[in-house]
Amino acid sequence: MPLHPQAQAVCDAANARERPALADENLQLQRQGFGMLMLLAGEPEPVHAVEDRDAEGVPVRIYRPAPDDDLPIVVYLHGCGWTIGSVEQYDPVMRQVANAANAIVVAPEYRLAPEHPFPAALEDCWDALCWTAKNASAFGGDGSRLAVMGDSAGGNLSAVCALEARDAGGPELAVQVLVYPVTDCDMTTPSYRENRDGYLLTEDEMRWFFHCYTRGDVDPTDWRISPLRARDVAGAAPALVLTAQYDPLRDEGEAYARRLAEAGVAVQQHRYDGMVHAFFGLSAAFDASRDAIDRAATALRRAFGTLDT
Repeated sequence: MPLHPQAQAVCDAANARERPALADENLQLQRQGFGMLMLLAGEPEPVHAVEDRDAEGVPVRIYRPAPDDDLPIVVYLHGCGWTIGSVEQYDPVMRQVANAANAIVVAPEYRLAPEHPFPAALEDCWDALCWTAKNASAFGGDGSRLAVMGDSAGGNLSAVCALEARDAGGPELAVQVLVYPVTDCDMTTPSYRENRDGYLLTEDEMRWFFHCYTRGDVDPTDWRISPLRARDVAGAAPALVLTAQYDPLRDEGEAYARRLAEAGVAVQQHRYDGMVHAFFGLSAAFDASRDAIDRAATALRRAFGTLDT
């Protein structure tokens, strides 16, 4: 399928803008630039309450869609290469997910590379997930109905947390929702060759993100960085994996979905034809964003047992 006209318009605008070089001295410019892109997430939807808490040293923002108690919980791990992005920038997305799934969203403000390379982000996300399960009742949540969700690098962190939860014997996860996740450090797939430049996320950017995340001679083939290389994925939480046609990460996301299915994990996988990386969170620019959020919310509600309520 050709590039969707909405995706073409966003890519044309992004490609016409002069981007700062991918270098440490331009890190803040990169972060500011992503903030400008996230303006396409649209106006924040109202939710019942938003509060900031400390999850044993990890700042988290909690979104409650309704005043009800014992709501299911989604721990949402934002994306952007472990290097840029923030909970504040993702605020509209968190609100959309909370309302669509009728679930509390807990969003950790995990430490970013290169100031805090691997495993800092993973440690923060894991700690926040465990804290959420233990303290759910304190903010109106049901810790027995818990999911992890993330996009791009957040999808990577979500996939790894799901495997760590399996290995640690908990927290028990109802589902993992992985939106165009990073699952491998290999950049030789057909989707990398086809979409290496011009579609919002470039190969050069991914190489820079990996460089920032793995400083200190960390092996990028470590399964906690490249979960596709995990020795065994059996027993992980059921999964929904969403990918985009014009995305360098398309093939590795779909390969991870196949790996889970081959290991006996219940998996749903859907590719959004004509779409590019980042479309999920940009509902003001992409009609497909709303469809993808609704698809994710349906998977969450089904896993939580609230699909018909």
